[in-house]
Parts: sequence; C-alpha cells; structure tokens
Amino acid sequence: MDLLGIAALIFAIAFAVLVVFLAKTLGNLANVLSKTEVTIGKLPDQLDEITRETGTVLHNTNETILDVNEKVANLNPFFDMIGDAGEASRKLSSSLVDITESMKSQSQEATETSHQKGLSGFYGLAAFMYFLNQKRNQKMNNILGRV
Repeated sequence: MDLLGIAALIFAIAFAVLVVFLAKTLGNLANVLSKTEVTIGKLPDQLDEITRETGTVLHNTNETILDVNEKVANLNPFFDMIGDAGEASRKLSSSLVDITESMKSQSQEATETSHQKGLSGFYGLAAFMYFLNQKRNQKMNNILGRV
C-alpha cells in the first residue's frame, strides 16, 4: 500500500465514523420531529377544550355581573332612604342649633334685663325662669308653625 492508499483508508474510516455520528444525530432528530408531530397533533383538541372552558368562564362571568347589577339595583332604594334620613337629621340638627342659639341670646337678654331692673335673689331667679319659659314657648310655637 502506498501513501495514497493509506490516506484513502484513513479518509474512508473517518467518513464511516462521520456517517455513524450523523446517523445517530439524524435518528435523534427524527425522534424529536415525531414527538413534535404528536404534540402538534394534540394541539387542536387542547385548543378546543381551552376555548370551551373560556366560553364557560365568560358565561359565568356574565351571569355574575347580571346578578351583581340586580342586587345593586335592589340596594339603591335603601341608599336613597339613608340619604333622605341623613338630610332630615341634618335639618333637625340645624333647627336644634337655631333653637340653642335663640335660647342663648334670650338668656343673655334675660340676664341683661334682670341686671337693668335690679332684680336679685329669689325674685330675680323666678322672673328669669318665667322669661325663659315664655321665650321658649314662643320659639317652639314658631318652629311647630314652620313644620
């Protein structure tokens, strides 16, 4: 064997080793591609199932939203009543503030009147109470007349 024959033999052995490795690699690639084919084959069924489940979830969500809207609509009159009660209590407290301010000014008037007229002691207290009672009755009649 000459040098060219030895080179050809080495080349042939190297080529055979290359072919064996390529065969293994191509076999693995074929295996991966077949598994990919199986996975892609299952994909339409999985997507159909996901689409069905998504439709069910959307349907349930719509029913829940309708139920919540119905319950909110049923609660609106209660909130209106609460608002009306709050407005009435505000008006009442405003009236009470007016009465309190009026009685305060009347008590100051009565105090000034008792000092001006020189009333003192028990007689002054009795006159003061009578004056306050008269003013309070007058104010209550005015308030009841407005309501």
